[in-house]
Amino acid sequence: MEKHELVKQLQRILPSDAVLFEEEDLKPFECDGLSAYRQLPLAVVLPETEEQVREILLLCRRENVPVVARGAGTGLSGGALPLSDGVLLSLSKFNRILSLDPLARIARVQPGVRNLAISEAAAPHGLYYAPDPSSQIACSIGGNVAENAGGVHCLKYGLTVHNVLKLRAYTMDGELLEIGSEAMDAAGYDLLALFTGSEGMLGVITEVTVKLLPRPELAQVVMAAFDTVAEAGAAVGEIIAAGIIPAGLEMMDRLSIQAAEDFVHAGYPLDAEAILLCESDGTPEEVAEEIAKMQAILSRCGATSLRTSENETDRLRLWAGRKAAFPAMGRISPDYYCMDGTIPRRELTHVLRRIDELSREYGLRVANVFHAGDGNLHPLILYDANQPGEWHRAEELGGKILELCVEVGGTITGEHGVGIEKINQMCAQFKPEELQRFREVKLAFDQSGLLNPGKVIPTAHRCSEFGGMHVHHGQVPFPDIPRF
Repeated sequence: MEKHELVKQLQRILPSDAVLFEEEDLKPFECDGLSAYRQLPLAVVLPETEEQVREILLLCRRENVPVVARGAGTGLSGGALPLSDGVLLSLSKFNRILSLDPLARIARVQPGVRNLAISEAAAPHGLYYAPDPSSQIACSIGGNVAENAGGVHCLKYGLTVHNVLKLRAYTMDGELLEIGSEAMDAAGYDLLALFTGSEGMLGVITEVTVKLLPRPELAQVVMAAFDTVAEAGAAVGEIIAAGIIPAGLEMMDRLSIQAAEDFVHAGYPLDAEAILLCESDGTPEEVAEEIAKMQAILSRCGATSLRTSENETDRLRLWAGRKAAFPAMGRISPDYYCMDGTIPRRELTHVLRRIDELSREYGLRVANVFHAGDGNLHPLILYDANQPGEWHRAEELGGKILELCVEVGGTITGEHGVGIEKINQMCAQFKPEELQRFREVKLAFDQSGLLNPGKVIPTAHRCSEFGGMHVHHGQVPFPDIPRF
């Protein structure tokens, strides 16, 4: 179907101002948070009812037009990268909290609701929504479900998949699926877990029911400084081995400490090679006991200084530096590439040393910020897109870090998803037979293959090409996608 005819058909479903097709209107949607990859869509649609979503999907299915669903656009793996011949379906107008039941401790929300807005709405009832990505002030709950987002408190309270009870979603064929249950269990297979983290490839989510938790009476955080990253890594292992599951256990290295401190003024020690932020929450008695145990372990593992938050303002200030670490990188580098991989905790010291070696080999600085408690790494590769070849070196270095995660028994993603960024590394993570099972799962929900095509699951041909790249070196992945 020609573009003008498709636009005409879409305008029969939506008000004319909810169908964008001029280049200047499409520009804001050309990428997600991974701005190195950019592509203008054929058109952008902004529905505000489920029936409109259904009709859009039916039209695109009938005309064989691909559809990419988009939330707030804060994703970091190119999962919402548009297709030049496809429709970008933005869910930003689905932004209402439909109901909040403080007795059942649940909230029904539309997918465009901001993560933080759920906790703000629940606060008067002494409740909150636990998963707290660093982008929680902007990211939407639908995107959190699509990527199975985490956050600094996911070690104790779980990822999105552990905090979602029920979904409403539409398939490419316009079929409504109600997945999960407000009860402890749902009949049949656990499709809720399958949809959470499916990156918009199985259906378009239109409603999410989440669990709410009681706010703890008290929360305190200990900041420990170390002379070496290895000592900080060892302390992480010792805390977990002692049977302590902190509410948060985060690590930052010197580069990220310096950038965050300059940006937020959180009170981080600028002479430390690494810091740990270890939080305890619960009753005052529980917190006091757990804090004392962690302080003893941190001191035993070589901490050069310990600081415990004195009040809630002090606690939030210490966390503000960690949550602002990504944007703070703009102070020390024109551009950065945020990676996401997960490793067994026992491999932490080895992997950080190897990342340092790769950093020197590629001539690019790497700042490390990560959820140390569950081994979810976020190396930030610093580069300058204006320098010829630097982005391609950063891209290749990122791939090496992901493959290192696989080598030590980890995975290529923890919470950012695969999108288009890590599709080559899927070939390193999984066998051809396993990838074929993934394709079959997608086809069970999307027989036409029109929902977010080309993402997450590589073709056998791509895996073959990826193997060739390792042999012939230097070939640029995704040559057809516009870059900086």
